[in-house]
Amino acid sequence: MSASALTRFASMAIAAAFVVIGLKLVAWWVTGSVGLLSDALESVANLAGAVMAYLMLSLASQPPDEEHAFGHGKAEYFASGFEGALILAAAVVVAVAAIPRLLDPPELESIGLGIGVAAVASVLNLGVARVLLEVGSEERSITLEATGRHLMTDVWTSVGVIAGVVAVAITGWRWVDPLIALAVAGHITHTGFHLLRRSALGLLDTALPEEDQLRIQEILADYRSRGIEFHALRTRRAGRQRFVSVHVLVPGRWTVQRGHDLVEEIEASIRRTVPRSTVFTHLEPVEDPVSFEDTTLHRSDP
Repeated sequence: MSASALTRFASMAIAAAFVVIGLKLVAWWVTGSVGLLSDALESVANLAGAVMAYLMLSLASQPPDEEHAFGHGKAEYFASGFEGALILAAAVVVAVAAIPRLLDPPELESIGLGIGVAAVASVLNLGVARVLLEVGSEERSITLEATGRHLMTDVWTSVGVIAGVVAVAITGWRWVDPLIALAVAGHITHTGFHLLRRSALGLLDTALPEEDQLRIQEILADYRSRGIEFHALRTRRAGRQRFVSVHVLVPGRWTVQRGHDLVEEIEASIRRTVPRSTVFTHLEPVEDPVSFEDTTLHRSDP
């Protein structure tokens, strides 16, 4: 699936966010529950994150150009980082709203209606989240995955808030509602930091996941059994795109054509095994000591 095709899933998240916000605001308005208000505020962050996801996926789908020879894939990390920051902001707003109500809990009204409306919103969020997580995992899109995980957090948050309102209705302990809201703030803070961390690692050219690296090593091991050597294997990712570079050491007596055919074969094998990989190879004679001076990231000084 092309990167541009993924934007329609971000559009779905935007539409769902508008509906969910409306439903949750209605639930808060009829009950006066600060827990339901905190839930609605988190959904506002969902909306903003979905809009940012749409914009960044649109940018990431642009082909390489003169100024961005490696493409625009890293734009996805800005979306997930932005969403993480919004979650943290929502957590602060929730805490500020909940603390005064914890000291002076208000009376909740129309609890049954409020819970019903909030439950409908949660079911809608759950459906959209599952779709985004599935597509994000299949297409290796951190933007859709981050949006899906945020929505799943919203679902569990809603479950907790609804449980708090029900507890107030059963026990009469009005302080339970703002207490649940503070717990929600703590929970979504963890999610926000997690998204920010993942985005930062992506922008810092973090290596591919261990499972991808193991697949590449298995390919190279097969060629090593044929007498070919490798070093300086380096990997990174930019959104959905993977980048792999490796030095291939062959006997110096080989012709240029024979070496070229080999590296073409190796590159094709890696691309088949690790989808959306751009592979760079550097051919070197195995007998030349100079070939081993660049096994580290920065080549040794002469």
